[in-house]
Amino acid sequence: MAKTLTPPEALHRAAALCSASEHCIADIRQKLTRWGIGNNDAQSIVDRLVQERFIDENRYAVAFAKDKFRFSGWGRIKIRYALQQKQISDSDINEALAVIDEEQYTARLLDLLKTRAHPLADEDPESRRAKLFRFAASRGFENRLIFNAFKSLGL
Repeated sequence: MAKTLTPPEALHRAAALCSASEHCIADIRQKLTRWGIGNNDAQSIVDRLVQERFIDENRYAVAFAKDKFRFSGWGRIKIRYALQQKQISDSDINEALAVIDEEQYTARLLDLLKTRAHPLADEDPESRRAKLFRFAASRGFENRLIFNAFKSLGL
């Protein structure tokens, strides 16, 4: 078990974490609980981190959306769900998703489908379409965009 920290130590460690990379309130609360910090102290630590702009949920949501789209190839649906799991507000989520460029988004979906379609070339066309659809949907892309991508790829 990890050593329990005093509230000042926890504040210092949490501030250092938030300085190094973006974190949301839910992540920091989880860490504070693991460090043995009580609810009242945790609330005052979080309030101070927000007040001093170490934590900014909007900034976190934008960074999260950009990273998950760019590096993991996630679509808007999956990104929205992940941010909701972290208790980010709907307005912050909507703002973060609006940052994703529409052309890049469509191009990313087309690239993912092309890459995934190649090994399935020998399969029955309907089975191939179904597998590709499930794959794109599991990545969080919207149904209408998947169907439009199928049309443009001639699937």
